[in-house]
Amino acid sequence: MRTLTLFRILLPGVLIRRKSLFRGNLGLGLLLSLALFSPYLYGQETQTEQRPTEGGEGVHIESRNAGKSAPAPDTRPVDIRVQKTLVLINVTVTDPLNRFVTGLEKEHFRLYEDKVEQEISNFSSEDAPISIGLVFDTSGSMGPKLQKSRQAAAEFFKTSNPADEFFLVQFNDRPELSVPFTTDTAKIQSALTFTQSKGRTALLDSVYLAMHEMKKAKNPRKALLIISDGGDNSSRYTETEIKNAVREADVQIFAIGIYESMSARGRTPEESAGPGLLTDLAEQTGGRPYAVENVAELPDIAAKIGIELRNEYILGYTPKNRERDGKYRKVLVKLNQPRGLPPLKAFFRLGYYAPTQ
Repeated sequence: MRTLTLFRILLPGVLIRRKSLFRGNLGLGLLLSLALFSPYLYGQETQTEQRPTEGGEGVHIESRNAGKSAPAPDTRPVDIRVQKTLVLINVTVTDPLNRFVTGLEKEHFRLYEDKVEQEISNFSSEDAPISIGLVFDTSGSMGPKLQKSRQAAAEFFKTSNPADEFFLVQFNDRPELSVPFTTDTAKIQSALTFTQSKGRTALLDSVYLAMHEMKKAKNPRKALLIISDGGDNSSRYTETEIKNAVREADVQIFAIGIYESMSARGRTPEESAGPGLLTDLAEQTGGRPYAVENVAELPDIAAKIGIELRNEYILGYTPKNRERDGKYRKVLVKLNQPRGLPPLKAFFRLGYYAPTQ
């Protein structure tokens, strides 16, 4: 015990990387030798010494500051950043009879950003997987329309791709994420089976919740399908706030509005504003609104939307305006009319917000 105490006094500041105890006379002699020669270790901070022990192992003595020299300035790694924005625009093309037109090529499209023509660098018309959110109205006014609305959802799912993913947001007084992202559409249809209509209509809040959930999407193509009788009388978010959020997000919105006829009595101001609200949300994103007065048409229209999503052209370009100012850029797609075809019409996203960094 005295030997260990003497050793600690004579070797201050020296790091000994060894935790095993010395045994026998050889270990005691080694400790005494280290104590006697410790003055020669001071001032030699980079010197190391290896000495054997009885078991053939060594005791390694090294200064605490050894090997801590700063790297030379010219050897430090250099950060390389490549900033390139690729904008993707989904385009649907129809003929005068509202039938989808397929088989067009890149040369049939011209694309403009803020009235400046852009070079289309990416072109695709493949049926790529999509992340889709179903926003389903269960408010009290949907009572007699629920069964056909469920059938509409079922027809829409029949057009899906096996790699698609879906989630379900149901809403009345407030929105609820009933089924998070899944590739199993049976889970969503099962949840819809037990849906009951009640309460008021928080349509805007439900769109906000769906846009938030869409941030978890795995696929680059994203879309929302809203099935509602229109109007809003229970949301915290305003129409302006939701429209701005929709413009910022790269999500197409398709809306099936189940409206009472214009001559129907007792139509509330919110219900009267419903068609305009759903139309604005859809057209901003390159999607489309569908107005329905006869609920028997719901399944066919839902199937048509599913087919439309499978027959889109995707145009990609790098903007000539490289400013990362966060401003809204207007987009316009024009068609070079193919010979032998009637006048065609293009539906597309109307713009996007430039990145800020």
